[in-house]
Amino acid sequence: MPVKKKKVKLRKEHKSKTGGLTKKGRDKINKETGSKLKRPVTKKSGLTKTEKARKNSFCARMGGMKGPMKKPNGDPTRKALALSKWRCPKK
Repeated sequence: MPVKKKKVKLRKEHKSKTGGLTKKGRDKINKETGSKLKRPVTKKSGLTKTEKARKNSFCARMGGMKGPMKKPNGDPTRKALALSKWRCPKK
């Protein structure tokens, strides 16, 4: 039988205003689910092989998600903020 995914409630303090999660948010998810979330790769250059692979994987996965990049009021969505934080190429 497949393992049931645990739902984690994140509050405003766990979400970064610039996209993604704060350290507190990552720690909460890691503690409750046993996962190993890491900081986003935000460096412009000097990426290690592992960081480059994580960044490419994230950009491909998140960039392919359905949904708008802007809210009706013109503000960027959480998706757009996360993609810009990881410095993903624009489509």
